Amino acid sequence: MSELLSALGHLIDPFCGPVGVFTLFAGKGLLSCGDTGWGDEIASGVFVTASLAVVTLPVGLLLGFLVALGKRSEDAYARLAANIYTTIFRGLPEILTLFMIYYGLQILIQAILAALGFDEHIEINAFFSGMIALSVVFSAYCSEVLLSAFQAIPRGQYEAGAALGIRPGKTMVLVIIPQLIRIALPGLGNLWMSLLKDTALVSVVGLNDILRETGQATKFTKEPFLFYGIACLLFLILAIISSVFFSRIEIWARRSEAAR
Repeated sequence: MSELLSALGHLIDPFCGPVGVFTLFAGKGLLSCGDTGWGDEIASGVFVTASLAVVTLPVGLLLGFLVALGKRSEDAYARLAANIYTTIFRGLPEILTLFMIYYGLQILIQAILAALGFDEHIEINAFFSGMIALSVVFSAYCSEVLLSAFQAIPRGQYEAGAALGIRPGKTMVLVIIPQLIRIALPGLGNLWMSLLKDTALVSVVGLNDILRETGQATKFTKEPFLFYGIACLLFLILAIISSVFFSRIEIWARRSEAAR
């Protein structure tokens, strides 16, 4: 089964597959696939970058939604905690947040294990650390977008749900969240673009993403313009695909709203 999936993956690989870009146009040059070039490594870096962004998005959205609820809470402590959270992670540079999580989590886990009597060295996975760091930064900005969307929904929507005997949680899921998504989509699309670019920061802790792979290629080949130019092109392609995708979602959301 694994061999079948591997063969299928190679077949549809847009870079090093039978009809992949590098396979068709790189020849035996620096961008070729296999032992003679860096095509395989760059293709792997694109997959890692896209995977990191896609995995981070739902985590960041969930955290951002919870923080936005905290900002709207009637509990003063919940509002204070949510405001402190957004102030910290909007104020810190993303690279510092990444370092604090990558190194801080290791220290914290080792301290807990030491307190329990275990003396082992713990090393946090770079992908996991990057996902957590980017998620908390994304959620801090996302919470502000969602908070504005919440404020755009009339209070009467909640009151109508209560008048019909619908529980608050069900009103939130069936009435509020669909409108929230439609209103927040343009802002969330911009945040996704920022998230896609911020994935490049995780290369500094050893994640083999687009930037790290092209950087390694530059180091060995002494061709910085070629490989960093390829990195720019790949990020632009990902941004264009994302832009088209979000545009389609916005059109669908507007049509769904008009149909009501």
